[in-house]
Amino acid sequence: MNIKTASGEWGIFVLAAMLILFSRIHAAERVDPFEQVKRMGRGVNIIGYDPLWQDPAKARFKEKHFKLIKDGGFGFVRINLHAFDHMEDQGDFRLEDSFINTLDWAVQNATEAGLMVLLDLHNFTDFAKDPARYKPKFLAFWRQIAPHYQDAPSGVIFEMLNEPNGLLTPPLWNIYLREALAIIRESNPERTVVIGPGFWNGIDHLAELELPEGDRNLIVTVHYYLPMEFTHQGAPWSSGTKHLSGIKWGSDAEKRRVEADFKRAQKWAQDQNRPLLLGEFGAYDKGEMAYRAAYTAHVARTAESLGWAWAYWQFDSDFIVYDIDRDQWVEPIHKALIP
Repeated sequence: MNIKTASGEWGIFVLAAMLILFSRIHAAERVDPFEQVKRMGRGVNIIGYDPLWQDPAKARFKEKHFKLIKDGGFGFVRINLHAFDHMEDQGDFRLEDSFINTLDWAVQNATEAGLMVLLDLHNFTDFAKDPARYKPKFLAFWRQIAPHYQDAPSGVIFEMLNEPNGLLTPPLWNIYLREALAIIRESNPERTVVIGPGFWNGIDHLAELELPEGDRNLIVTVHYYLPMEFTHQGAPWSSGTKHLSGIKWGSDAEKRRVEADFKRAQKWAQDQNRPLLLGEFGAYDKGEMAYRAAYTAHVARTAESLGWAWAYWQFDSDFIVYDIDRDQWVEPIHKALIP
């Protein structure tokens, strides 16, 4: 494992800690991606918007929460990484030591808690506005992270980029993803990698995704928030739905829509012989809880019925399944996810 830190002493400390961790589990060996999906099962997105990335002393998410997530019935965490905010703006776009140290802390504690780990590059908003500008940072991220975790166990999985969209069109994304995958494969030839289609990992845009036919160690991810009028009612960042309220969900027709959308995705996956991960789903907190719980349960059960893994959006911040301030599960959502 290549670990670069600000000082020699700290580097020795981190190296020792990580060697102890990874000596307990064999480093990355090839695991069939369909088997990986079975192992992952039920997951949750974490720490993308936690202040720990700026100052660990202000962290909302604590070490204890990894075990709590495992004991709560989840098999993996999807760690959302806003890495571009922690990279130099010129040269080789070096990642800050503090970012690497925090990420090592998260990977170590998640793994020790018995959770699989999905490392998700989450700078989709930047990329959507100016792909050419951010492409060097995108490739530099994987040029650093891939060798850094090349000796990590097979339960540590890389997700190339969350929700490519905007000016990062599906055809352009197909070009970029091949370049990044080639970089990852230089140091991680056996590592499972997650890649999703353009247009926000849209479930109806799988046909536009072009993956290297010869690389079968891939999981394809889709996200699902339909209908947006229900799942994003009252969400201040969603211009089309932020003024909505009182939208219900749960009719037979609404349930059948979910099932039909997922069956189309499953047909694509079977034709392509690729396993699927539902990387995000949920309904924003402004909706009525009974309908939110019903929606969450139906989406999760439908995904499971098709053999998909899934990751709920998210543990803390919004769409929450856990109330950190009250130190307790949001029971209707938790029970909907883990019946």
